[in-house]
Amino acid sequence: MAILLFLTLFPLGVAALTALTSNQKLRNWLVKISAGIIATATIVLTVFVLRFEMTYYEVSFEIINKIILCLELLMGGYVIYIGIKHKKYIISLLMAIQASILCFIDFKLIHSVEIKHNLFIDKFSLIMAILVGIIGSLICLYAVGYMDDYHHHHKEIKDKRKKFFAILFIFLSAMFGIVFSNNLMWLYFFWEITTLCSFLLIGYTGTEESRNNADRALLINVLGGLAFAVALLYLAGNVGTLELNRVILSDKVSVLIPVVLICFAGLTKSAQMPFSSWLLGAMVAPTPTSALLHSSTMVKAGVYIIIRLSPILNDTAVGFLIALVGGFTFLTASLIAIAQNDAKKVLAYSTIANLGLIVTCGGIGTYESVWAAVLLIIFHAVAKSLLFLCVGTVEHTLGSRNIEVMHGLIKKMPKLAAMMIVGIAGMFLAPFGMLISKWAALKAIVDTNPILVMFIAFGSAATLFFWTKWMGKLIAIPQNEEHMESHIKKSEAYPMALLSVATILVCLMFPIISSIIVNPYVIEVFGHGASMDRGNVIIMMIMMGLVLLLPIRLLTYKKQMKEVSIYLGGANTDEPKRFYGSMGSVRKIYIENYYMSKYFGEARLFYIGSLICASATLLMLVMAFLY
Repeated sequence: MAILLFLTLFPLGVAALTALTSNQKLRNWLVKISAGIIATATIVLTVFVLRFEMTYYEVSFEIINKIILCLELLMGGYVIYIGIKHKKYIISLLMAIQASILCFIDFKLIHSVEIKHNLFIDKFSLIMAILVGIIGSLICLYAVGYMDDYHHHHKEIKDKRKKFFAILFIFLSAMFGIVFSNNLMWLYFFWEITTLCSFLLIGYTGTEESRNNADRALLINVLGGLAFAVALLYLAGNVGTLELNRVILSDKVSVLIPVVLICFAGLTKSAQMPFSSWLLGAMVAPTPTSALLHSSTMVKAGVYIIIRLSPILNDTAVGFLIALVGGFTFLTASLIAIAQNDAKKVLAYSTIANLGLIVTCGGIGTYESVWAAVLLIIFHAVAKSLLFLCVGTVEHTLGSRNIEVMHGLIKKMPKLAAMMIVGIAGMFLAPFGMLISKWAALKAIVDTNPILVMFIAFGSAATLFFWTKWMGKLIAIPQNEEHMESHIKKSEAYPMALLSVATILVCLMFPIISSIIVNPYVIEVFGHGASMDRGNVIIMMIMMGLVLLLPIRLLTYKKQMKEVSIYLGGANTDEPKRFYGSMGSVRKIYIENYYMSKYFGEARLFYIGSLICASATLLMLVMAFLY
């Protein structure tokens, strides 16, 4: 229990110190050392937990509950103030209702509710803790160098790095609290902290656009928080428990309403349609914020709670509707990503899509689908965080995050391009983990609900298209391009390199990860396990070895290759990259991707997807109360 408390409380102490430290060099070292300590503590926790089964901890909570209530009311008061200040009165109203519900639970109902275990750790919590502790620490390390560059390029933005790093560590603390909390009141408390932190991080620049996007994120997540609070009220008043493990083991009929309300909160937090606009708006924030929100932390909290509650959703109509929301989000977001040339926007829609696939698995709620969902969480967190950090560095170096500007990045910045290729390959290429997980998800869906198969099949096809054309841009070699690798700071390069290695390792170690962490959790919950047979594992390893030759070869191409003019059937001019057109005019060679915005643009598909998903979500809530 000491390690759990350390990981939850230590980042809070670091946040206080960074907020009080004015010396920039001292603060940078504090962030680096603290990130290393958190990562080390996470590794120690991993070694400890792998030796034991699920463990619950009794914690004296009377005083803690009072402290938590006071902090919740303070946060609620701040959010109400923000709503009034920004003239977003609906935010203030929703938060006021939440505060009233919490006070009623704490003063009227909590004494009649037995809460024995407030904290716990199992294999799924461990997986989430590893993602938060390792990836979150690497993002904090990356942020040290990145924020220096950020304010060098954006002198018009007020330097608020003390506040920025403090919020990052508070965020990590809250995420550890979410994954270790068995007491749903505590889980809700940490859940709301992530909501407030995301609001502050998205609004970092202070521009009108960032304020509007931060307000939108706050509104959507406060709406989800209200649903969570109502679920707690129902559980305390009607079921008599506020322990997560007891809710999961309860009769479906008695807990379906609060479970669906909590899943609704999960849909808002994981940015499923029609709630996905807040995550797209988060792109205005500095890259470390995008990486934290999109990869391992904020959005993963939403799918984490849905997967936790998936045994209740199994074989129910509301579970099918949750899966339908996830499936349609996966398809729609994947199609929209085709039409985007902004790299961050492609990553954002890809995140929304992959979260939709995880939600689909959680809504189905079988042991096979949950096994696939947990694997998706792992592989997506590592590869996507790598890609966000790479895009942030490219933006600062090239002055743009447009995919077209990344043409020939393998020559301009070969090491960075190789890392990006590893990240992109990790998202869609066989035998990397995301493709394996999608195969497992597809099999689980076919076995239980074939109606959803078309969403996964067509969504996966769209995924293949937009990742392939981006990778093609990176490895297309133009001539006479400036080498710019030296512009990258070591504090940015090391986290990206480590995440590149991690992306490869988690794929190579997939059988081990499945057998010692994922499968034990699935067996613990469902009594059945899922895995790939030995023949498929051997084939996967052989393919992985062959795939790894690509980035290695790209890094060494200069030693054995020479550049020549592009052959154009005799139409070349004497100048590189120019040719004679059909009318004899000299034209510049340029290759541009297909975006097909007429068919896959946001204006059309986002509205349709949001409308369908909103209808399914509303029907889900109605059916839960009629069940």
